[in-house]
Amino acid sequence: MLSRFLVLFGFFALVLVSVYWVNRAVMLFDRLIGDGHSAGIFLEFTALSLPNVIRLVLPMAAFAATTYVTNRLTSDSEMAVVQATGYSPWRLARPAFVFGLMVMAMMLVLSHVLVPASLGQLREREGEIAESVSAQLLREGQFLHPSADVTFYIRDITADGELTDVFLSDRRQEGRNVTYTADSAYVLREDGATNLVMLNGLAQTLDLDTERLSTTTFSDLTYDISGLVASGGSQRPRTYAMSTWNMLTRTEEMAELADDPVGEVLEEAHGRFQQPLLALVAALIGYAALMVGGYSRFGLGRQIVFAIFLLVVVKLTESLVTTPVRANAMLWPLIYLPTLVGLGITAALLHVASRPFRPARASSEAAA
Repeated sequence: MLSRFLVLFGFFALVLVSVYWVNRAVMLFDRLIGDGHSAGIFLEFTALSLPNVIRLVLPMAAFAATTYVTNRLTSDSEMAVVQATGYSPWRLARPAFVFGLMVMAMMLVLSHVLVPASLGQLREREGEIAESVSAQLLREGQFLHPSADVTFYIRDITADGELTDVFLSDRRQEGRNVTYTADSAYVLREDGATNLVMLNGLAQTLDLDTERLSTTTFSDLTYDISGLVASGGSQRPRTYAMSTWNMLTRTEEMAELADDPVGEVLEEAHGRFQQPLLALVAALIGYAALMVGGYSRFGLGRQIVFAIFLLVVVKLTESLVTTPVRANAMLWPLIYLPTLVGLGITAALLHVASRPFRPARASSEAAA
C-alpha cells in the first residue's frame, strides 16, 4: 500500500503543481512581460514562486493519493481479502500513517526553509523591478502614462542607449501644461536621482488661465524623472520571510520589525508546523473515510464525497481560529485545533470501521 500511495502521490502532486504553477506563470507573464521585462526576469520569478506552490498542493495530493488507492483496493476486493485474514482497519492504517509522515517531512522542509527563503528573495527582486526605469518608461513606440498627469513617448532606442524622437507632456503644475519634444535624449543616474537629458528640442508652455502659449528652443535640457518611477515600496521585513526560530524566540522584536501584531507573528511561526500536520491529517482522512463504507458493487462514491466534506470541515476550523490568534497572541495553541479535530475524526472513523454497527443482525439475535 505504501508504494502505491507514493506513486499516486507523485502523479497527483505533479498534476496539481503544474496546474497551479501554470496559472501563476500566466499572471506573471502578463504583468512582467507586459511591463517590458525580459524573459529571464519572468523565469526567475516563476522559479521563486514554485516552493510556495508546492507547499499549497502537497496536502491535496496526499489526500487524493490515499483516497484513490483505498478506493481501488476496495473496488478490486483486495481490501476485503486482506481484512478476511485478520488485518483490522487500524492495522491497515499504518501505511497511510507512514505515508502521511513522509509528506509531513517534505512540508516541514518547505515551510521552514525553502518557502521563507524564496518569498524573501522574491520580495527583494520585486522591489528592484519596481524601481526599474527601463521597464517602466523606456518602451519603443508606446504612449506611456507613468502618472495621471504625465505622458511619455519615444520612437526608438538605439544600441548605444540613445532615445530618438522624444515626447513628454507634463500637466502636474496647476494652471500650466508643459510639452517637451526632442530629437534625442539619454537617461542618466546621478546622486540617486534619475534624469532625462533631452537634446535639440522644443519646450511649449500653455498658461491655462490666459490661454497663452510660449515656446522655447533648447540644445540640451535636463528633466528629473525620479518622481515618475514607482518606488519599490517599504523594505520592512515581512513575517513570511523571517526564520521560524527568530519568530519563536524573539517574537516581540520580530513584530516590531515587521510592524505587525505579536499574534500575527506567532500565527505565522506556528502555522509552519500546523500546515505539515494537516498533510498527515489529509492522508489519514482520505483512508479512514473510505474504510467505513466496506465493499460495495456500486463503488464508494458517497464515501469519497464524505471524505471531501470532512476535509472541508478541517479547513473551516483552520480559518475560524486564525482571527482570534492574530487578535490575541495568548491564544496561539488554537492554531493546532484543526489537527486535533482531524485526528479525532480519523480515530472515530477507524473505530466505526473496526466495530461496525449492524441493526439487522442485532434484531435477528434478539428474535432468536
